[in-house]
Amino acid sequence: MIIRPRVRGFVCVTSHPTGCAANVAEQVRLARSAPIHDPPRSVLVLGASTSYGLGSRIALAFGGGAATFGVFFDRPPTTRRPGTAGWYNTAAFEKAAAAAGLQSACFNGDAFSAETKERVVELLKRDFPPVDCVVNSLAAPRRTHPESGRTFTSVLKPIGEAYRSKTLDTDKARVLDVELPPASAEEVEATVAVMGGEDWRMWIDALEAGGVLAPGCRTFAYSYVGPELTWPIYRDGAIGIAKDDLRKTARELDRRLSASGGGAHVAVMKAVVTQASAAIPVVPLYVSILYKVMKSAGDHEGPIEQALRLYGAKAYGRGGVETDPDGFIRLDDLEMKPGTQAAVLRAWDAISTENLRAESDFDGYRTDFLRLFGFGVPGVDYRADVDPLVAIPALVAAD
Repeated sequence: MIIRPRVRGFVCVTSHPTGCAANVAEQVRLARSAPIHDPPRSVLVLGASTSYGLGSRIALAFGGGAATFGVFFDRPPTTRRPGTAGWYNTAAFEKAAAAAGLQSACFNGDAFSAETKERVVELLKRDFPPVDCVVNSLAAPRRTHPESGRTFTSVLKPIGEAYRSKTLDTDKARVLDVELPPASAEEVEATVAVMGGEDWRMWIDALEAGGVLAPGCRTFAYSYVGPELTWPIYRDGAIGIAKDDLRKTARELDRRLSASGGGAHVAVMKAVVTQASAAIPVVPLYVSILYKVMKSAGDHEGPIEQALRLYGAKAYGRGGVETDPDGFIRLDDLEMKPGTQAAVLRAWDAISTENLRAESDFDGYRTDFLRLFGFGVPGVDYRADVDPLVAIPALVAAD
């Protein structure tokens, strides 16, 4: 079939297998050129098929030679419909890993469920060395609790009072005003249940109980702080409460894992274009402006560059784990430079629909968004007929 992008709001409902494979190949090339000094031996990546999770798996496998097991939840292709980008990304990763002689396997299922945890622990025990690195990169909008059976849905809302700001209509290239109502107490509770630290702790519990956690294991989860203009949503909103819970969990896990020489760490990442961030009001406009400023300064990074710097320099580099006084690994250091933020704020105050492309890198934002789904990748012939039925070589059945 001929596969073209079909964008609905902040989601592209189609994906291109050849384009996704080309994206992965480029990330693999970057990882091979940036070897990790003292890499982990055996890595479990939760949320391994896109964005920071995919970048982390590529960095640790092709930059560090680690055995990697990826957990993801993606729709497979049919003869009538392409699979998700995450499916094709994982297929490309597994093929590249096999060609490089790297040990790898993956599991497609709900990482929040007890059944997935049990099955993954069984497979790790059977086939992999003890896990000495766990990457938590889950970014789902809802979670069914494995014990209560209750389904929670997260919200993107402020707390206490409505939030008014600018946002971006990416479909029509328009700058609009937006008002977000405050979250209720129940919505905050649900957001914490989805995006907080409980499931991270449950994974460590399951791995430890199953005897597959190596002494000295380190685990990493990703967060974001951002500038003051996004604080009503991120730092002070429902997501902020969830991220506080994530950081509290990190401190608890760090005390446990440090007894054997390991640790738990929250890495504060840079704002990038992801499927999750595209859904958050205000953020696409901020990212479009930020991209223009950072590209002009020559210090722009995407997920793979962030992952390579995290694991190559700040986690497994010669200096060991590098944290700020609050214990966070800061990968947003370039984004938060005073000069960068001052330039972003000047553009933010001036931006409108009429000067959108002059004040921001809107076209770059759109390019990165479509590339998440395998479209707009240089060298790919999108007029060619492609087979959507791409298999994942190392996919383990759920049984």
